[in-house]
Amino acid sequence: MTDTEKILEFDRIKEKLAELACTEKARLQIQELKPSLSELEVKAFQRETTEARKMIEICGNPPVTALQGVDGWIEFASKGGCLTPRQLEQISMVLAAVRRLKDYLRRGKEHEIGLAYYEENLDGLDDIREELGSKIRNERVDDYASKTLKSLREAIDRAETKMHEKADAILKANKQYMADNFSTLRNGRICVPVKKEYKFKIQGSVIDKSSTGSTLFMEPLQVARLYDEVQELKIDEENEEIRILYTLSSILSDKEEIIRSNSRTVEKLDFIFAKGKLSLEQEGIQPEINTDRHIRIKNGRHPLMDKAVNIPLNFEIGNGINGVIITGPNTGGKTVAIKTVALNCMMAQCGLHVPCEEAEICMNNAILCDIGDGQNLSENLSTFSAHITNVLDILKKAGRDSLVVMDELGSGTDPAEGMGIAIAILEELKKSKALFLATTHYPEVKEYARRTEGIINARMTFDKESLRPLYQLVIGEAGESCAFYIAGKLGMPGYMLSRAAKAAYGSEGETKIEGMAGNEGLKKSSHPKIQKIKKAVTQKEAKKYRIGDSVMVYPEKKIGIICRMADEKGMLQVQMKKEKRWVSHKRIKLHVAAEQLYPEDYDFSIIFDSVEKRKAQHDMKRKYVDAELTYEE
Repeated sequence: MTDTEKILEFDRIKEKLAELACTEKARLQIQELKPSLSELEVKAFQRETTEARKMIEICGNPPVTALQGVDGWIEFASKGGCLTPRQLEQISMVLAAVRRLKDYLRRGKEHEIGLAYYEENLDGLDDIREELGSKIRNERVDDYASKTLKSLREAIDRAETKMHEKADAILKANKQYMADNFSTLRNGRICVPVKKEYKFKIQGSVIDKSSTGSTLFMEPLQVARLYDEVQELKIDEENEEIRILYTLSSILSDKEEIIRSNSRTVEKLDFIFAKGKLSLEQEGIQPEINTDRHIRIKNGRHPLMDKAVNIPLNFEIGNGINGVIITGPNTGGKTVAIKTVALNCMMAQCGLHVPCEEAEICMNNAILCDIGDGQNLSENLSTFSAHITNVLDILKKAGRDSLVVMDELGSGTDPAEGMGIAIAILEELKKSKALFLATTHYPEVKEYARRTEGIINARMTFDKESLRPLYQLVIGEAGESCAFYIAGKLGMPGYMLSRAAKAAYGSEGETKIEGMAGNEGLKKSSHPKIQKIKKAVTQKEAKKYRIGDSVMVYPEKKIGIICRMADEKGMLQVQMKKEKRWVSHKRIKLHVAAEQLYPEDYDFSIIFDSVEKRKAQHDMKRKYVDAELTYEE
């Protein structure tokens, strides 16, 4: 499968076609289907598809059956091999299918359909089919395949009946020695269940025993003699069956060439009828094929899109116009349009009908495509690099008989440079004299197409009221991206549209947005606030206070002295008259700094600590000093 087939999704068309075929060979032929370069071949293939569709419409679906394995079996038989009853029955069914197909084609002859004359290439081998049908049934050689076989099988049945009768008689005559009252089959032999302790009371051989060992399954002597007789008869039966199978295999090997010819014809018809079925399914028509480099499509559809939603395409190129530049808004159907043209051309050259009302398709020696994001991560190529690599490869191959389709010409890079590259590519395509279709958003490219001979603009229609693309192609007119109009309709303010137009078109920008909708301002919407973790209060205001500072406490406006520094919440402990209070740093104001009231090394515990606490601290300090002296001694 080529890259072009995948890009245009022709591989999916082949999958649909393969589903409509019955034989494996036809499916393989479909997988290898490629556009023919012979005008005579293409017209012949198209005619076959038309006749196949006509046959299906008049006579219904053809009775084609799968032929899997038949050729291999016939080859085996021709080398002296013996076919199995199952294989012979399958061949009989194939010959019956050939007979039905011949009858089907004969009905087509009555309507003078050329394809129906393939009937003359088929030989139903009626005599052999009847011979196989009479001697092979239900995947076994039938009793009536020969008198000898019938006689042997009857003798076997009689002997086996006697065996059961003998076993039953022995059971009845020796009930007291038996573990049960019925005979059983062990290792292919009819046995009676004898109690272990009575083993020697019954004449015969031990064939098996129970899991406990208490019961022996013995084949009585009289039954054993009959068993030997049955085995001899079965050997004779098998030999007779093999003789019959060899005879039938030999008959078929003599008709090897006819059977192979039948297979080839059935597989060819299967392929042709699959094309007819696809044409009927897609409501296709036979296109006119030309070599005049002219394409015309009337009400054409993309074959993979739903007919109910696909807008028909009208398109024409040739007769002096070698290039069509398609413009229009995003999602407006530009890519679908160029794919539809290329895919219909490829289908036509493969002998398939195209889903159009009318179509004229020219022969192309190559259909070259650059569609979609070509980013190649494995080769470390960006979208633009892959795009240019592919375009250069296309330009090397493009010639007078080529069809080139390119999507988003010059995209993926700086707009000014991309525009220049797009025009350079179009110039080169024009020199190659190939037919080409390209999509673009660049206004300069539209202008280039307008003033260049042999190139024409086309646009995809767009409903400005509903903001919906109409997917219709209008040749001869340049389209607009409608970006400003869509943005205005969707609520972009006028000042933003004006700025955008000026940035895009300079002083002429205002004319581009005249009459467009646009709000005067953007209505801001609110969002939930971010919930931050509350930070510990470590403000400078709280830390500026020192123990001993005289402060004014508000709102009481009372004087106090700081007796403990600010904590993480900004709370300070203040010695008020007869009490100590915790006060926020925001409620106090420095009255007199501690250094102005007390000496530098003043012990504030005299003011703020009780006598008991100071005495306890003194004792602790003394014990600590005594301990140090003792340690030093």
